[in-house]
Amino acid sequence: MSNKVSIVLFSGTVDKLMAGAILATGAAAMGKDVSIFLTMWGVMAFRKDDWKTNARISKDFEDHAPAMMHAMAEKKVPSWLDNLKSAQEIGNVKIVACGMTMDLFELKLGDLEPIVTDVDGVASFWSQVEDGTALFL
Repeated sequence: MSNKVSIVLFSGTVDKLMAGAILATGAAAMGKDVSIFLTMWGVMAFRKDDWKTNARISKDFEDHAPAMMHAMAEKKVPSWLDNLKSAQEIGNVKIVACGMTMDLFELKLGDLEPIVTDVDGVASFWSQVEDGTALFL
């Protein structure tokens, strides 16, 4: 079994960001190397301080958004960003932004949360996946 987990985050909705963060944390806790590739709206969700006001939920589940956000606040569930920070503290978790998306939206690495440590191309990402597991959110 491979020791690599690669997650492509192309959504900026809280439900998918949280799922990605939880999957990354679990994989890191199991000693796996985790690579998260942010593209399109996934990159936009990582703009500095954007996470503080992001309450978007996937269209299929938007009717449940108020109840989900209320339950998370009531139970003091850490944000998806805090979960990713914890994942990085646990193990080898790197978060990379897609170069094409960064160019498209005229962003620089400094525009993103410091948890994102690099900008790279999709070919480089896929070369790192090789025999590992890839998840798309």
